[in-house]
Amino acid sequence: MENEFQDGKTEVLEAWYMDDTKEDQRLPHYREPKEFIPIDKLTELGMISWRLNPDSWENDENLKRIRQARGYSYVDICDICPVKLPNYDAKIKNFFEEHLHTDEEIRYCLEGSGYFDVRDQNDQWIRIAVKKGGMILLPAGMYHRFTLDTDNYIKETRFDPRKIANPPVERLSSRLPAQSASLKPLTRSDVVLPIFKPSFVVCFRYLRILLTAAQ
Repeated sequence: MENEFQDGKTEVLEAWYMDDTKEDQRLPHYREPKEFIPIDKLTELGMISWRLNPDSWENDENLKRIRQARGYSYVDICDICPVKLPNYDAKIKNFFEEHLHTDEEIRYCLEGSGYFDVRDQNDQWIRIAVKKGGMILLPAGMYHRFTLDTDNYIKETRFDPRKIANPPVERLSSRLPAQSASLKPLTRSDVVLPIFKPSFVVCFRYLRILLTAAQ
């Protein structure tokens, strides 16, 4: 299934290494010279991508096959733009905070466009431009962030195996090692264990992380 629905994918998905300037996050942030990355190269990070037909997504047999294969029974639609998204400024700021999820995250662009930023094995930022018809999957435990581009609009579907929250887990410090796809992905139990089953060892390790982040 991962190798299906690939025709024309590069027309709706594009990736490159980002510069480190503090300019408007909605700009492309190309390096000079530009360093593009083949979309299929992202599979080395555990990502999967497809191109589908967004104009008939509700009845698209190809999408149904993907959802069935991955167990996605729940779907919702999100319009992200200044007019349609309540508390737009605060939410856009939150989307751009580096975070991970304990479940895989899949996004399908129905209209508009935007950027997903992920880190490679060397902690370098990769920017992925997603346009109408592009669908990407980020594995559980992958640090990432999202922003609109200068068009300020995207309409996307979000899929999940069940109708429960897949809350973000923020990265405590940019100096802490990133959880890349080359490492063992986090599971939900990895995150809740220190909270619901505390021990002296767990609390001591967690305290050390907090102290490191504060330095």
